[in-house]
Amino acid sequence: MSKIIIYQCFPRWFTNYVTARVPQADKSVNGCGTFAGINTKALKAIQELGATHVWYTGVLRHATAEHNTPAITKGKAGSPYSITDYYDVDPDLAVHEQKRMEEFEALVARTHKAGMKVIIDFVPNHVSREYKSACRPEGVEDLGEHDHSEWAFSPLNNFYYIPGEEFRPSFDIGDYHEYPAKVTGNDCFSAHPSVNDWYETVKLNYGVHYMGGCEKQFNPIPDTWRKMSDILLFWAGKGIDAFRVDMAHMVPVEFFDWAIHRVRAVFPNVQFIAEIYDPGLYRPYLKAGFDFLYDKVGMYDYLRAVTSRNYSAEGISHQWQAVDDIREHMLYFLENHDEQRIASGFFCGSGRAAEPSMIVAATLGTNPVMIYSGQEVGEKGMDVEGFSGMDGRTTIFDYWGVKSIQAWANKGKFDGAGLDDEQRDLRAFYCKLLQIAKTSPAINEGKMYDLEYAQGEGFNRHKQYAFLRKHGKQTLLIVVNFDDKEVDVPVTIPADAFIYLQMDEKLSVHAIDLLSGRTIDEPLMTSTPMHVTLPAWTGAILQIH
Repeated sequence: MSKIIIYQCFPRWFTNYVTARVPQADKSVNGCGTFAGINTKALKAIQELGATHVWYTGVLRHATAEHNTPAITKGKAGSPYSITDYYDVDPDLAVHEQKRMEEFEALVARTHKAGMKVIIDFVPNHVSREYKSACRPEGVEDLGEHDHSEWAFSPLNNFYYIPGEEFRPSFDIGDYHEYPAKVTGNDCFSAHPSVNDWYETVKLNYGVHYMGGCEKQFNPIPDTWRKMSDILLFWAGKGIDAFRVDMAHMVPVEFFDWAIHRVRAVFPNVQFIAEIYDPGLYRPYLKAGFDFLYDKVGMYDYLRAVTSRNYSAEGISHQWQAVDDIREHMLYFLENHDEQRIASGFFCGSGRAAEPSMIVAATLGTNPVMIYSGQEVGEKGMDVEGFSGMDGRTTIFDYWGVKSIQAWANKGKFDGAGLDDEQRDLRAFYCKLLQIAKTSPAINEGKMYDLEYAQGEGFNRHKQYAFLRKHGKQTLLIVVNFDDKEVDVPVTIPADAFIYLQMDEKLSVHAIDLLSGRTIDEPLMTSTPMHVTLPAWTGAILQIH
């Protein structure tokens, strides 16, 4: 077995080497990455980092200022979650626009040849206000093609409507006309959404009568169910291995139960990852067929707080315990396109400071872990790109060249020639950590024993965290230090741990830190502390022999 390690890649800027970086500029000035730019060297570098899967974000065709109404498009490049054609890919990402699907298919084939699987987004909750599929297969009806727009709700419709009202948000939309108004994607049942709403999108109708007490009209199967599951089958047929399902909790779980089983009847190995923020829905969505769920409101939020807000490290235990029965299904991460960059001024200002959190995320369980391109080289996300502004994130709305990625990519060589020493060291850390996570049986398949509760005098549970992982003959002691100074950490292993993990209580230790290569020679004995010296904001993965 190999632990699933996802590398999130945003093609629009991943291979964009233009350095103009003019706020609010279009593609002709700021440039744009391409599918073809993600060459074999790029994929080899990603694979060497430890990735087993690549999530290509922003693949599906979406609204842009060039091809759609600018007043209802976010940024020049547009939101990748404002889909205009589910059966097409983004023309911006093609070298030859007319061959864009072939270029994407070639990228899928290259990724598979490099030994990794491909993930793309499935965006089931909403589409662009200007959705119109020109690339749908022959005989496939378009979304809304046969809707009765005079009905506010019907399971026969693909959209929700506000009869008798024109779409007029709280800002100027120029000549754009929509009558009757469709309901906005973030469940805004008003013809007048604000600038803070998802005004560029419209909500899809899965047969839930939201304005009628949330009554579910699922028999017969709503038309939207069939159309959206057909879209999943189309992309699975292109060799897509997994779907990251955007805002899954905003779509009825009954649809996923039906659609996932329908897809797996044809493609049994396709996996589904839910972006979901309501812990109360975790287990129903897993039962419906999802393989993995975002652990954002639990582990992500808490690790971020330990790193940057002085929360106590011992609280990490509560996060995994809260979902212990489904922990192997929880996707851990410290960055993605929605969250602020670790090295930004909004998080903690340094990529190195999150090393302890990353060690925990990558090694605590058998569950998947994800990193976002640029995270491994300390991307700060502090540019003023345009629509995005300086928000600690790398823009998903603008055409932009990302300095840290450009330094690593070196115009397609992907040799890191432009990185500074700090960036190079950080990437080396990620390479080492993720390879350990991918190849160590104790991490891939082993049991975990949380040591936090058993620590005695000298162990600062506010600043340090420790646990064991074991499988077969491999035993790992993992200790991290969230303190801003070097500390000597006395780690006590209780008798119960020896029993639970079936360890020899008389085991004498020759421990090798798999991260640094340094050794520790101390006896590992019941209730006798083993001393581990850790510099500030670091950790150790000690393989015990």
